[in-house]
Amino acid sequence: MSHLHVVRPLRPISLQRTTALQSCSFTGRSLTFRVQISVRGKSTKADPAKHAAKATASAAAQAVRGSGKVTELEKQTLPWADYLTIRKKKRRWETAMTIPFTIGGFAGGVAYFGNLEMDPTKPIFNVDPMIVYGFSTLACAGLGYLIGPIVGSMIWRMTHRRTMTLIEARDREFHQHIVKNRVDPTAQSATNPVPDFYGEKIGSLHDYRQWLRDQARYKRKAYLPEDVETH
Repeated sequence: MSHLHVVRPLRPISLQRTTALQSCSFTGRSLTFRVQISVRGKSTKADPAKHAAKATASAAAQAVRGSGKVTELEKQTLPWADYLTIRKKKRRWETAMTIPFTIGGFAGGVAYFGNLEMDPTKPIFNVDPMIVYGFSTLACAGLGYLIGPIVGSMIWRMTHRRTMTLIEARDREFHQHIVKNRVDPTAQSATNPVPDFYGEKIGSLHDYRQWLRDQARYKRKAYLPEDVETH
């Protein structure tokens, strides 16, 4: 009679990251025991449908990146470089409309008050009429100076109606950056004025970096001794 070899029970084996079901066999002299070991956890058998879907999505994403197309997320935000360029154009529109409105206001004041009859014997508010009419003419020029930027901003908004939502969102973020990084104006002096407190001159990323350097330079001159600054 042939003898049987008794095989001790094996400890549970934990296999992580296996791609197939493994099998182990134990052989005796006259009898063979075959033990099937199953992998604990989720089955790692490859799903052709899922792999095909992932490959298709990855290929589509690479194609979008390679073709330079804008995604939906990118469409909902305005790049900072483009925003600053648009902001610079807006300032140009306001300046361009300020000049003709100022000149027009001054010319209108001269045309109106210059044709009025002046009687030196009849003062206006106890002031010589010539002085009153002169200041009124300057007031007309100042009124044109104030109305010009408003008209320029309205025209600019009409030309950017499609992107106004994105621009306004960037305006709020830009204002937060300016408020956070600008200096305290109470420390200014005649030799150290506040550099562009409202950030109106910023029209590009280079201008913004220069604005930050100007703020840092102002702080050094305002709060550090002169001997420390020279060193």
